[in-house]
Amino acid sequence: MPIAQTDVSTARKPLRLWPGVVAAALLVVIRFLVPLVFADSTMLAFIGGLIGALVIALWWVFFSRAPWSERLGALVMVAVAFFVTKPFLDKSIATGMMGMMFAIYAIPPVVSPALVAWAVATRHLSDGLRRATMVATILLACAAWTLMRTDGIMGGAGAQLAWRWTKTPEQRLLAQGSDDSLDSTRAGSTQPASAAPEIPKAAPVAATVDSPAARPPVPSGARPEPGAPAAVKSAPAVSMVAARTPEWPGFRGAGRDGVVRGVRIATDWSQSPPVQLWRRGVGPGWSSFAVSGDLFYTQEQRGDSEVVSCYRVSTGQPVWRHRDAVRFWESNGGAGPRATPTLSNGRVYTFGATGILNALDAGNGALVWSHDVAADTGKKVPMWGFSSSPLVVNDVVVVASTGTLVGYDLATGKQRWSGPAHAGSYSSPHLVTIDGGAQVLLLSAAGATSVAPADGSLLWEYPWAEGGVTIVQPASFGNGDILISTTASTGGLGIRRLAVAQKDGRWSVEERWTSSGLKPYFNDFVVHKGHAFGFDGSILSCIDLTDGTRKWKGGRYGSGQLVLLSDQDLLLVVSEEGELALVDATPDQFTEVARFPALEGKTWNHPVVVGDVLLVRNDQDMAAYKLSRLVR
Repeated sequence: MPIAQTDVSTARKPLRLWPGVVAAALLVVIRFLVPLVFADSTMLAFIGGLIGALVIALWWVFFSRAPWSERLGALVMVAVAFFVTKPFLDKSIATGMMGMMFAIYAIPPVVSPALVAWAVATRHLSDGLRRATMVATILLACAAWTLMRTDGIMGGAGAQLAWRWTKTPEQRLLAQGSDDSLDSTRAGSTQPASAAPEIPKAAPVAATVDSPAARPPVPSGARPEPGAPAAVKSAPAVSMVAARTPEWPGFRGAGRDGVVRGVRIATDWSQSPPVQLWRRGVGPGWSSFAVSGDLFYTQEQRGDSEVVSCYRVSTGQPVWRHRDAVRFWESNGGAGPRATPTLSNGRVYTFGATGILNALDAGNGALVWSHDVAADTGKKVPMWGFSSSPLVVNDVVVVASTGTLVGYDLATGKQRWSGPAHAGSYSSPHLVTIDGGAQVLLLSAAGATSVAPADGSLLWEYPWAEGGVTIVQPASFGNGDILISTTASTGGLGIRRLAVAQKDGRWSVEERWTSSGLKPYFNDFVVHKGHAFGFDGSILSCIDLTDGTRKWKGGRYGSGQLVLLSDQDLLLVVSEEGELALVDATPDQFTEVARFPALEGKTWNHPVVVGDVLLVRNDQDMAAYKLSRLVR
């Protein structure tokens, strides 16, 4: 008897969706919500996103019950979409985070949850339609990034995303038009404005500068030939700028220690808040200010020109600009110079991000001499640009070509010496006095290096084997001890106190202690009454200099900067978001006294306080505020 046979198709089991949904939900919470609640959690969020994406991939391949053609096809499609999309990305996305931004921002937090959402939404559709929509979903999740750009990253590694077609702040500034009459070859009068804010008077000092009237014209955008200064000599003359001691001669003040002396301000900002004197747009760059009388100096990028600018403290009006036909840009920090001008004897010395060292007349910006330090030292422009602020010691101006110190003659611009060759430094040369002798100290990936300012001869070196590139300045004590710092791949590594001494003509360096209680990355710290105050990640911290133990940690200011009002035991902090804060510089506890919104946008530039005037800037705007003086 024949047996009837029936074709019975085995029913496919439904997709097991819940593990993917849970993993995707956790990924979104950890990657996007946790950083909004907890400071210093950006790295944790990135790692959490990567782990979440890996869990989703494992679920999809081994536990989703999807057809194997879909399981493997999705992974192949992600790889194809990634490589197909890359050529169409904006340069800022393609090169951001050392070329890893697209991979970090697109695959884990966007494509992985999109895959889960697709699986849930199409679970009842036919196989053909499911696979077509899978391809479309993955392509769209990657292709969406071609519509974006980044204007840089924040200190915690968060990207500043914007639509690709919108204008950058620099483009909006340039669209306002330029005033070529301000170029240094056509600079006008530098007589101080009559209504200047209160600035402490400085005792005049005798000085001479080259007379701009006697100089032949120098092309503003000219770049000097390697190894030879572009110098212009003339008869000496005395200018108003040369005849006074600058109130704030350059990066972090006269001692490069971020200390403001002789100033006491009212701290009840609810009753006496800072009063804005003026605000104006400025080209991108992370330069701070040098101040002399009613003139201040900074560096900025304007299109294809790297610019040294002079403005009035009282009004913010520009006085002159010197231009070099170079442009530096990298995705993380954006465009523009990183260093701060230095004032000395009527001249302003500047070091650009591509390696141009200029000596300019501080009165009108006329070029005295110029050098290409990168060519002189055979160094390539580092990843984040040359960042060293020039240091004037006697008759030499010293800059750091990454980790190599170089000295130039102040008068002629001739290279006088070159110190030991090192790399991995965005710090500036620092003048210290130990055992009665002046030394120029530089931090680098090699550790600490000290040379004689006259000839650059090596005095001593101290290695920090575990360290990476350095960015912040060292600090010195009267007894010969110094504080140094270094970084790791995730940020600051810590602070180390060294004892430096000389005996029988030989220098010795000994470690006193190392502390992880204060880990500055690119945010400088200050020393006050036996303690150091600075940023430990995005949170302020205070450590005891006796043994490095932490006294307190508090306040969240991102990757901001600060100065110390030493007469008042007070820190003036500018947060990464541009907000001002007053914090007690005392070791007993963290106490924030006041807050005030000053700027908008990422603010990495160091603030300056001169008399009752506070100068602040970032890569878009700069402003002056009048601070109420403390009434005793």
